[in-house]
Amino acid sequence: MEAPFIEVYGAREHNLKNVSVQIPRGKLVVFTGISGSGKSSLAFDTIYAEGQRRYMETFSAYARSFMGGLERPDVDKIEGLSPVISIEQKTTSRNPRSTVGTITEIYDFLRLFYARTAEAFSYVTGKKMIRQSDDQIINYILKHFEGRKLVVLAPVVKGRKGHYRELFQQIAKLGFTKVRVDGELLDITSKMQVDRYKIHDIEIVIDRLVVKEDDRFRLSGSMQSALTHGKGTALVLDPDANKTQFFSRFLMDPATGIAYDDPAPNTFSFNSPYGACPVCNGLGEIQQITEESVMPDPKLSISRGGIAPLGEYRDIWIFQQLNLILKKNKASLTTPIEKLPRELVERLLNGVPEPDDEDDKKKATYSEPFEGIIPFLRRQMESDSENIREWIQQYTQATECPECHGYRLKKESLHFKIDQKHIGELSIMDIGELSRWFEGLEDRLTDRQNLIARELLKEIRKRIGFLLEVGLEYLNLHRSVRTLSGGESQRIRLATQIGTQLVGVLYIMDEPSIGLHQRDNERLINALKHLRDLGNSVIVVEHDKDMIIHADHVLDIGPGAGIHGGHVVAEGEPDAFLRSGSLTAQYLSGEKHIELRKKKREGHGTELLLKGAKGHNLKNVTLKVPLGKLVAVTGVSGSGKSSLIHDTLYPILNKHFFNAKKEPLQFQTIEGLEHLDKVIEVDQSPIGRTPRSNPATYTGVFTEIRQLFSNLPEAKIRGYGPGRFSFNVKGGRCETCEGAGIRTIEMNFLPDVHVQCETCKGRRYNRETLEVRFKGKSITDVLDMTIEKAVEFFENQPRILRKIKTLDDVGLGYITLGQQATTLSGGEAQRVKLATELSKKDTGKTFYILDEPTTGLHFEDIRHLSDVLQKLADKGNSVLIIEHNLDLIKVADHIIDLGPEGGAGGGTIVAQGTPEQVAKAKKSHTARFLAEELKVSKYAEEKPVDKGTDNGEEQAA
Repeated sequence: MEAPFIEVYGAREHNLKNVSVQIPRGKLVVFTGISGSGKSSLAFDTIYAEGQRRYMETFSAYARSFMGGLERPDVDKIEGLSPVISIEQKTTSRNPRSTVGTITEIYDFLRLFYARTAEAFSYVTGKKMIRQSDDQIINYILKHFEGRKLVVLAPVVKGRKGHYRELFQQIAKLGFTKVRVDGELLDITSKMQVDRYKIHDIEIVIDRLVVKEDDRFRLSGSMQSALTHGKGTALVLDPDANKTQFFSRFLMDPATGIAYDDPAPNTFSFNSPYGACPVCNGLGEIQQITEESVMPDPKLSISRGGIAPLGEYRDIWIFQQLNLILKKNKASLTTPIEKLPRELVERLLNGVPEPDDEDDKKKATYSEPFEGIIPFLRRQMESDSENIREWIQQYTQATECPECHGYRLKKESLHFKIDQKHIGELSIMDIGELSRWFEGLEDRLTDRQNLIARELLKEIRKRIGFLLEVGLEYLNLHRSVRTLSGGESQRIRLATQIGTQLVGVLYIMDEPSIGLHQRDNERLINALKHLRDLGNSVIVVEHDKDMIIHADHVLDIGPGAGIHGGHVVAEGEPDAFLRSGSLTAQYLSGEKHIELRKKKREGHGTELLLKGAKGHNLKNVTLKVPLGKLVAVTGVSGSGKSSLIHDTLYPILNKHFFNAKKEPLQFQTIEGLEHLDKVIEVDQSPIGRTPRSNPATYTGVFTEIRQLFSNLPEAKIRGYGPGRFSFNVKGGRCETCEGAGIRTIEMNFLPDVHVQCETCKGRRYNRETLEVRFKGKSITDVLDMTIEKAVEFFENQPRILRKIKTLDDVGLGYITLGQQATTLSGGEAQRVKLATELSKKDTGKTFYILDEPTTGLHFEDIRHLSDVLQKLADKGNSVLIIEHNLDLIKVADHIIDLGPEGGAGGGTIVAQGTPEQVAKAKKSHTARFLAEELKVSKYAEEKPVDKGTDNGEEQAA
């Protein structure tokens, strides 16, 4: 009998306080609770880690030595555990060659489908290519050339330069006496060669004969010899009419003689040299050095740094060279670039081909031709030095490859078609559109194609169906994986797992609803239920209301975060759970809620106006962002929010304020930049990938703390500077563990063991450094403090307090200053970044852009976050959030809703205005859910006296 529960006894990983729970198997179980309360510690670091470790134990010691071992989690015992599969957000590939098509394997099946069933067309005439057997070729010649003189030729060189002396010698050795060079029949002579700088066509003359049925044997022998020497292609020449005709054993265009190799799956792979476009190497874009990137400000003269890679004038060879060229054209280095003749600017950029006059005595030293700035930079792109290549990178722009037009494949591969579509056209269709193209495809294929493709079509449709099931119909197969959000890549892996049809497995997922609009949430929940109904157990770490209500069993971990969490505060089926009175249950049942402001901010009365945004799926959008307000950008997944804000608006602002190099997507004009003085973007990437990175070092507060310690009398007597208190450099740190506090002992085929450093006992510093104390605390004691304690400790140090206080304000009071960055969740990392930005002095003219700041946040944390954002806007700053969470959307002053659908069906603004106005919009999907949310929300009474409280009298909306 299968065990009915997964039983965990005595889990103490991270902040868990000896937790023992029974989790029902074969159910959809949601772990919820305040951010940092220990949900991930229980799900991933305890249950998943133990399941994976037990699986690894089944391998031999020899096999384990290659895989590296796994640590045993800190738990007494776990029973009833199945094989475990974890689907996290962090494992996206950064490789530009990884696309949605390759990771879902749909593209691999498409390649096979095209290799086996596609029809080839000529890329010159567009006509269908033909393939002929030796017999067909001979029958054709006998029928069409009966009684005429013919010359049988074998093409050996097609359109290439060279003198070919060795080739002629080789042909002579084979016993042939004549060749046809560039249309002229010649006898082979000794030391024969052609002009090496011209393009040539060379054919061997195999035979000259009159075509008769009686001479079929001779014709057949000659043709086979021609096909052999011509590597599958032959040519016949009618000398009277001076016309040639190609024949080929391969796919061939009879009009022009172009032949393709037989298609194989790698012919359609942009990761293989057989299929990749030769110009962009299968990346679909090329790095180009443009005039705009080399001369960003034409108002400057060359001596003042008008040519960006050269910088300002220095007494070096290149400036002297430029000076002479300019003098010849009656200009100088101090002339602004915009006043130089266009022809001269072209010569400076692309080179001066001829040496200038020799009479010029000064010029004698620089008489070689001037190469040109752009060709010089291009040469540097091939450099072996990483530093030089990085330096050039800032003057390049990625542009669509002119050869393959972004399809990534060579032209031959793009001329194999099924139902008039080549594989590149299929890969840029939205998944929804692609699914419709495959509907009834059998009726449009021949019987032979249907016979070959039957199994392939089944596999492709099945995989496309799984992507539709998890709400990703707006993606296309061509989309690079690194442009996907965490939630999207997680749902792709979820679709792949549904496709494996495994049973009896325990799936553990980390917030799969991230980046999902409420409308698409239903599909995700159905996909998870589908996994459960196959016979699997599903554990989801989640904050989403809908997900919790649709679960079979809910486990609430808390009551607080960090050291205040680690207990199971409530569990049971959703109905029973709602009555439990835990913090999560109070928010779900409506006892607690995030309150609305009755009075919206007036703002500055100015706006940022972006006209004509057309990047990706945007349909000539005009975006108006009122300044001095809290603005939410909403819309279904794939409606164009990121294209509009991340890829168009933010790069424009970043370029304007900080001269950033990233190019925005296509747009016409932007107005209103004069009302702002800087832009700050806070995204979801981790704050550091090594254990040495922590909140104190990231926010910069550790620099201030080290400065404080180095100013203490004891430190001054000993001559200690701030570097003495760093654990990353030699001096004050413990050299045994190099400031890490732990030592890693390699155990070959057992997991590596981390032990506390025996010299410093995990304190990271040497004894002398720790003798310097501030208020009785050493530098290590400060790193081990929680943010809450540090706020009290540093209350009289304003520079330090400002930074620590903002960490506390965004709800991170429970983490320690020295907590390793690798142990922070996505939501925590984003809030550390947010706090870093908030602690900087703002001018009231700052434009903040936040991408889904509610990621990984509990309702209570969203309330804290909402307060922080409101404070920012109260100071006159403009705050723009891309968001799906209704709790944050409803408290915004202004909403801009994109849609109506995702992908090609999106890209327009369907509603904008206050939350109440947007809720009435007809075409908007957000409106329907927002209207529901506003019905049950309460308004805070405006209290003019005390702005600190917002929990005044409540009244129904």
